Amino acid sequence: MVNRNWNASWIWGGEEESPRNEWRCFRKSFVPPQSAEGTAEQIPTVLRISADSRYVLYINGKQIGRGPVRSWTVEQFYDCYDIGHLLIPGQTNTIAVFVLHFGVSTFYYLRGRGGLLVQIDSLQESGAEMLLATDDAWKTSIHEGHHTRAPRMSCQQGFSEYVNAGLWPDHWIENGFDDQSWEKPCVIGEVGVGPWVSLKERDIPLLAEYPLYPSRIVSMNSVRSFTLSTAIDMRNHMVAGSENHANVVGFTGYAATILRAEEETGIILGLPFAGECVGSVSLNGNKLSEELFTGTMPERYASVKLMKGDNLLLIDVSGRMHTGKLHVSLYSESAIAWRSPLLAEEVGQQESKSPFISIGPFDSTFYLDHQTTREIDFEDKTYKEVIEKVAAVEDLAAYSDFIHEIDERYVSEADVFGLSVWKKESNPHPVPAALQHAVIPNAEAGIVPIYPGFDTELVIDFGKELTGYLSFEVEAEAGTILDFYGFEYMTEDYRQDTFGLDNTLRYVCREGRQQYVSPIRRGLRYLMLTVREAGRSVKLINVHYMANHYPIAEIGSFQCSDPLLNDIWEISRHTTKLCMEDTFVDCPAYEQVFWVGDSRNEALVSNYLFGVNDIVKRCLRLVPGSKDQTPLFADQVPSGWSSVIPNWTFFWAMACREYVEQTGDMDFAAEMYPHIRFTLEHYLKEINEEGLLAIKGWNLLDWSPIDQPNDGIVTHQNCFLVKTLRVAAEMAVFANDPNGHHRFTEAANLLQAAINHHLWSEEQSAYLDCVHVDGRRSDIFSVQTQVVAYLTGVAQADRSDIVESYLEEAPEHFVQIGSPFMSFFYYEALSKSGRNTAIVDDIRLNFGQMIEHDATTCWEMYPNFTENRANPNMLTRSHCHAWSAAPAYFLGHEVLGIRIAAIGWSEVDIRPEPSGLSWAKGSVPLPDAGRIDVSWKLLGDETIEIFVQYPESVKINIRIPEGYRGVIREKKLLV
Repeated sequence: MVNRNWNASWIWGGEEESPRNEWRCFRKSFVPPQSAEGTAEQIPTVLRISADSRYVLYINGKQIGRGPVRSWTVEQFYDCYDIGHLLIPGQTNTIAVFVLHFGVSTFYYLRGRGGLLVQIDSLQESGAEMLLATDDAWKTSIHEGHHTRAPRMSCQQGFSEYVNAGLWPDHWIENGFDDQSWEKPCVIGEVGVGPWVSLKERDIPLLAEYPLYPSRIVSMNSVRSFTLSTAIDMRNHMVAGSENHANVVGFTGYAATILRAEEETGIILGLPFAGECVGSVSLNGNKLSEELFTGTMPERYASVKLMKGDNLLLIDVSGRMHTGKLHVSLYSESAIAWRSPLLAEEVGQQESKSPFISIGPFDSTFYLDHQTTREIDFEDKTYKEVIEKVAAVEDLAAYSDFIHEIDERYVSEADVFGLSVWKKESNPHPVPAALQHAVIPNAEAGIVPIYPGFDTELVIDFGKELTGYLSFEVEAEAGTILDFYGFEYMTEDYRQDTFGLDNTLRYVCREGRQQYVSPIRRGLRYLMLTVREAGRSVKLINVHYMANHYPIAEIGSFQCSDPLLNDIWEISRHTTKLCMEDTFVDCPAYEQVFWVGDSRNEALVSNYLFGVNDIVKRCLRLVPGSKDQTPLFADQVPSGWSSVIPNWTFFWAMACREYVEQTGDMDFAAEMYPHIRFTLEHYLKEINEEGLLAIKGWNLLDWSPIDQPNDGIVTHQNCFLVKTLRVAAEMAVFANDPNGHHRFTEAANLLQAAINHHLWSEEQSAYLDCVHVDGRRSDIFSVQTQVVAYLTGVAQADRSDIVESYLEEAPEHFVQIGSPFMSFFYYEALSKSGRNTAIVDDIRLNFGQMIEHDATTCWEMYPNFTENRANPNMLTRSHCHAWSAAPAYFLGHEVLGIRIAAIGWSEVDIRPEPSGLSWAKGSVPLPDAGRIDVSWKLLGDETIEIFVQYPESVKINIRIPEGYRGVIREKKLLV
């Protein structure tokens, strides 16, 4: 019997309700009761906990769990733990909670306020008895070792990590720690207090967590990098209120600082990520020409001269951007310091914590892709003249009304990303065999060599992509710096740096041996470790990862006569597993975001691999929570970015229908149908006088250059809306709404007719990509649009035959598919047309390229899509992207031929397609219990032998492939 009542209160500490990147510690000791007989027998005990934004929970010094799952702030989730076996009855026990509050909105979190909620109940025979609850009797303190000024990881995520181990004791989580000097927390209020209006129990299992060790240390170099570096959050400084959302912002203005040199000297000015916040750059009034800079974009480096004394550096940071982070670094052989221009005598200010100022913003705003928003004036005269007129500090006086100190909290102490990316000098050394002990799970230490005047850089290969939490031990002198940087791809002479993702951790050692487990989730394959400022040798021990993902059993399987397809299936499986956290996510490294449209395909793949349904249901239920942002529903949730991709909403509705088909859960159909009806009624308001969907939004389907403007009539999403309306009609039947069934069926028929009337080109015998908002008909035709028209059933009769022929032989001028995500729909269309061999051939071709490049997970894009990039070595952005794992679904669906034939998998068709293979075998999990096992092989006389094993509760229909004779063996499992 679990106590569902809450007596606990939300608590927090400090003076700020929502501090930026604050790490706070909480503790409470208590004595759990003994059994009724007075023995030390364990009593069932349940702990419930939630926090804003994230927590790590400890009992008597042992880590118990992490959480909570992502949620809309107004509907906060809490976790439950059975802790009776961890407590010592009749003695003092201690609960400790480490809470991180972001203080900014991200793509997976909406800014709330700092808070912790805990309640422990003893479940005795007489009933539930509360043992402990959060109140003002707890103790709390800032974790002084965690730097709040660490840079943002990305616009999608929170902050990177900067830890000084010498400033905080590790044993604060343990029983007996003296917390008398800690403050009492403030009580925010009882359960139901805002912003957490309601509480819901976690709706998925706790995530799996276990250690994974690296394969090897692959390289070692002695290096020298920048002597000064920082990263500045220009977004939050320049745009008031931008902490509260994650929308694209725009602003005009400049960042400025003084570079003080003790003597005339040459330096290297580094802008190691010039993708945002870097326009014109001037030094002492001299604008630095583009020819002066070296490096492949987005890296920019310039060799410049400083005069003795003060030199004014001015950078135009204007633009439209998401992250809005300025990376600035310097390399100098002489002493250089940056200093605030406000400290100059000409300005007269006597104190300044930050060395940087802004001139501006002259204007600022934010943008929504589905609404008309005000554009700022990038041609404003006052703004544009600054770069021409400001050559020295005294020139700033003319713009005094626009000058602001950049708050120190926005200016990082070091830019570890920049320090890791750029090297003034890098000398390779062989890796000592004994150093490999650092990555082997034994008691031996790897001794990191120290090179006078240089830092030591190691690159550790984990052997495959992973996601979770970095853990290591080290023995070093106090002040030794360990800079960690995770990335996904490298070759013998190329490293793909994660521009746009600050995937770093700086750890400053205390004296002696110490262990650290990062609370920040990161995805990577390779880990660069740079040891800096080491006065003596550094012992590195037990470097590993605590892998963390949704708990799954690997029930699905696939093997066949083609080793390449086996490798492709395996990277698809591994990709899907890594992208299952508390929701499906697009990737474990760059974003970790639940993209609504991506998850439709991910759910189908997961069905064929793991057969888990709670995560799918959770994802689908989260989407309607975005209705307060837009009735069209957002494309990633829960998120501070109020963005709409209409297709992603359509895919969500389809996924709801597919979930019902997968599980037979009609209660879920009745639950979700009102939400589908709600958003489709709003989409139908966007139907124009020609009967077509004409909408402003992010009208995306594929990364390739199809004509899909963000306003106007886009053919592929009109077609997908037809399919979605038909899905809504089916869901209306499940929900017993006959009027809705009629309404959506009629709307689908009308839209389909309008598409065929207005968006078909007789000249090209194809559907055009779009009609622009000015009425101009697109002259671009794409494979994608034809695929969608065929797949959704919009193309009928002769037109269906024509576009079906384009599936394998499209005209040369048609835009080709650019992403594995689009290939999922392409493969669905090929399957519909019975072109199974074409699916397998395309998988070999496109995914085979990934295997050739040592991929352990599926890439976001195909290599041929990146041919025109500035850097031809960059084969894709993200090397682990779940929207790309289609082979794990289609090899089971087509080659094994395992296909659902009735709701809830009560009936299954087995229709193997040899597709050039001589044998194949594998399994597909069932939603409730068991799995379907299929194996087949071709015999020499055009005979196929098929073996099927299945639960007796499932009806099986076995079909022999065309052109073969069949030998069928079946085995039923008793239920």
